[in-house]
Amino acid sequence: MESMNMSYMDPKTVTLIGIPGLEHVQFWIGFSFFAVCLVALLGNIILLIIIPTERSLHQPMYIFLAVLAATDIGLCVAIAPKMLAIFWFGFYSMAFDACLAQLFFIHALQGMESGILLAMAFDRYVAICDPLRHTTTLTPFILVSMVLAVAIRATVLVGILPILLKRLHFFQSIVIAHSYCEHMAVVKLAAEDTHVNKTCGLFIGFTILGFDMIFILISYILIFQAVFRLHQKEARLKAFNTCTAHIFVFLEFYILAFFSFFSHRFGHVVPSTHILLSTIYLLVPPALNPIVYGVKNKVIRKRVAWIFFLNH
Repeated sequence: MESMNMSYMDPKTVTLIGIPGLEHVQFWIGFSFFAVCLVALLGNIILLIIIPTERSLHQPMYIFLAVLAATDIGLCVAIAPKMLAIFWFGFYSMAFDACLAQLFFIHALQGMESGILLAMAFDRYVAICDPLRHTTTLTPFILVSMVLAVAIRATVLVGILPILLKRLHFFQSIVIAHSYCEHMAVVKLAAEDTHVNKTCGLFIGFTILGFDMIFILISYILIFQAVFRLHQKEARLKAFNTCTAHIFVFLEFYILAFFSFFSHRFGHVVPSTHILLSTIYLLVPPALNPIVYGVKNKVIRKRVAWIFFLNH
């Protein structure tokens, strides 16, 4: 009973401290994250301008890329304003419901990004393993259905997390040792039994990230088998070249995702290292994605050059 008396009941606000152990330098760290956000926002906005207006890019891969760009913009908007307000202006306080809303949008957008990467892997699988049926398989209706399925799955599954957090009433602290509201960071504040929250978090994480990663790996195993059966070296290189951008984006997303996921639950990583890497995981892929795909695609490169240089 004594522990309950020392706890907070139905807190209205929480306090985000930023990066524990690095409070004295996080003002300067904020500038690097701000630069990454600017690159991410600029790059993805350019993709959202170019892809709809360039008819040659009206293909499944680039339609999925446009959805990925919109998701990346959403991630930056969800995390950056509050994080930079903490780093630069010392605005540590946040309404508890706003914290749950931020938690929902960050994790839901992560789930959508994972689902879009799976859809892009499926597109590469059909394009390389069954090219004659590519246009008949990935029709506009199928594309819209896939995007809606990805969005609904992420919204419904991640929506369970803040609902379960709202059923908790007693918290041992209202100080979150993080630069944004993250599910496990909030769960660890509770002074009640949180086995349901932790189990549900693991289930949702594996249902989305684990499921997608397994099927992306299966897709690429089948793709590589098909590529290695090609007799001409030039044909093999061309097939590999169409996949390199997606493979790079896939690796950067899932390596950082699973490091962040497991280190928060089972690891003994220094808090400042964990928070820096988890923030990098959220902000760096949105900045790299448009660069990776822009460098690989001649049409996108030309349109970007036209926007920045020839349009003046």
